[in-house]
Amino acid sequence: MEKDDPIAIYNQGCNYKNGVYGFPQDHDKALELWHRAGELGNAEAYTNIGIAYYNGDGVAVDEKKANHYYELAAIGGDEVARFNLGNVEGRRGNVDRALKHYMISVRSGYAQSLDQIKAIYSAGLATKDDYTKALQSYQEYLGEIKSVQRDKAAAADDNYRYY
Repeated sequence: MEKDDPIAIYNQGCNYKNGVYGFPQDHDKALELWHRAGELGNAEAYTNIGIAYYNGDGVAVDEKKANHYYELAAIGGDEVARFNLGNVEGRRGNVDRALKHYMISVRSGYAQSLDQIKAIYSAGLATKDDYTKALQSYQEYLGEIKSVQRDKAAAADDNYRYY
C-alpha cells in the first residue's frame, strides 16, 4: 500500500468493508481506500463504490452517484459495472441500451450478462441475432482463456470452473 499499488489498496478496502483478516468493519475506510484505488486506475474499486451507493452500505442510497461510479468503472473496463449499467437501463425500459452494456460485458466473459440477454430474448425484447451474437462472444472469450491448467483446476474443483 505504501507503494500506491491500486490492487493492494482495493483489497485493503474490501477487508475493511467485510471486517475480515483482523480488520474492523469500517465502511468509511473502505470507501476512502476504494476512491484512492480508483484514482490509481483500479476500475473495480469504482464498481464497489457504486454498489455501496446503490445498496446504502455505509452511505445514503443514491442511485445517481451509483450510476456515476458504475460509468467510471465501465470506462475503465470493469465488466460488472457494465452489467450493472445494463440493469439500470433495463429498469428504465431502455432495452437497446441495456443490450449494448450486456454485450460489452459478455465479451469480457461475464456470464450473468449472457443470462440477462437470454432473459430479454426469451421475453421477446431481443432478436435471435442479438442472442446468437452474445453466445458467440462468450464462446470466443472462453476460447481465449482456455488452458490445460484451467481445465485441470476445473476438473479438480467446481469452484475453478470457468465455463
